[in-house]
Amino acid sequence: MNIKGGYNPVKNKKSVRNSAKLVAAVLVMLNASIAFASPVELSLTDSVALALKNNPSIKMAQSDKEKSKWGVDEAQAGKLPTVSLGSSYNLKDNNPTGGDDLSNSLRMNWQLYSGGRVEGQIDQAKRGVDVADLGVEKTKQQLKLDTTTAYFSILQTKNLVEVNQQTVTNLQEHLTSVQAKYDAGVVAKSDVLRAEVELANAQQNLIKAQNNYDLAVSGLLNTMTIDPGTELALTDTLQYKKYERSLDDSLLAAQSRPDVAQAEANVKIADTSIKMAKSGKLPSVSLSASDGWSGSVLPDSDDWTVGLSASWSLFDAGSTNAKVKQADASLDKAKEQAVQVKNSAALEVRQNYLSMQEAEKRIDTNKVAVGKAEEDLVIAREKYNAGVGTNLDVIDAQLALTQAKTNEIQALYDYNVNVAKIDKAIGLKAE
Repeated sequence: MNIKGGYNPVKNKKSVRNSAKLVAAVLVMLNASIAFASPVELSLTDSVALALKNNPSIKMAQSDKEKSKWGVDEAQAGKLPTVSLGSSYNLKDNNPTGGDDLSNSLRMNWQLYSGGRVEGQIDQAKRGVDVADLGVEKTKQQLKLDTTTAYFSILQTKNLVEVNQQTVTNLQEHLTSVQAKYDAGVVAKSDVLRAEVELANAQQNLIKAQNNYDLAVSGLLNTMTIDPGTELALTDTLQYKKYERSLDDSLLAAQSRPDVAQAEANVKIADTSIKMAKSGKLPSVSLSASDGWSGSVLPDSDDWTVGLSASWSLFDAGSTNAKVKQADASLDKAKEQAVQVKNSAALEVRQNYLSMQEAEKRIDTNKVAVGKAEEDLVIAREKYNAGVGTNLDVIDAQLALTQAKTNEIQALYDYNVNVAKIDKAIGLKAE
């Protein structure tokens, strides 16, 4: 008798095994998709935006700005009244009245006039906010330059890896050709040895170039403050784009960059310090009110005392005068520092601009050199294969081509980095 539709152990075991295989396959696919996830594509603009968002230096500068804002509130508190409550309790075992002493006092004090000292503190605190705000922008501009330089370093080293890889490939092909000629008895063993040495040197240069690329990637990742294991795919290229701003325009723009503005603000802060120091020669006026009571926690009377007091130091043994002289010296120093900062800004612009122009000239020269070096290598190979050229001619031509391409990449890198340095030197706003 056959029973249909019942439990089949063999069939169910196969089903379980098939299900397990399916789950395992899905897990493998998921792991593969994670392990071989596509690299993160980043443009230069994206990289700068990430650095401005994540880098600790920006957050520290913003914290300094926040601190300076609270400094304004602290300074402004000097123009407002202060209230203090005092209380004391004395336990007396031998008190004939059988009670203890409880004394309380409530005091209010309001400085109505300080000779300009408080007003000066407020003014300095407000200018401190401006200085801190400029500090944030200065930090942003420096971070933009650092990110841009790191970005171009990756492009530079990546191109150099490609150049060195092509050199290795070319020398490997040449070694194969030399080995064939040696096997045929056409060339000496020295040709094979020289070709092998040059190939080994090229392989060493390729290893170094690859390591420089890895270091450049690590540098950019660190600047952007993202996972150091992230794989990047940069979308921009190392190319030439004419810089439109003239040197004179750049020098003019540099006079309003953040550190120049900070130096000018520090001059005003130092000038305010003189006014604050001179307040010691002026009177101060305060309003006060107080009340005191004993035997209870809360006041039991309206016996307030209100007073208006004024003080004027007629002689302080020269202390105020010394403070004024110190403030004068600080002002002179601040003025000289402002001049120094302006001169340094102008020098920075001029140096970077001249370096940019020098790199610009090298770009055209190296482009021509690369074309001629490529043609020379082709001719040297053909002559060697035809038996009318030497092994040394081919090797020299290959080395010349590698150097020409390296020089071309270096010129493009120098040009773009110096353009970025000019933008930072003139205080171009970081976005």
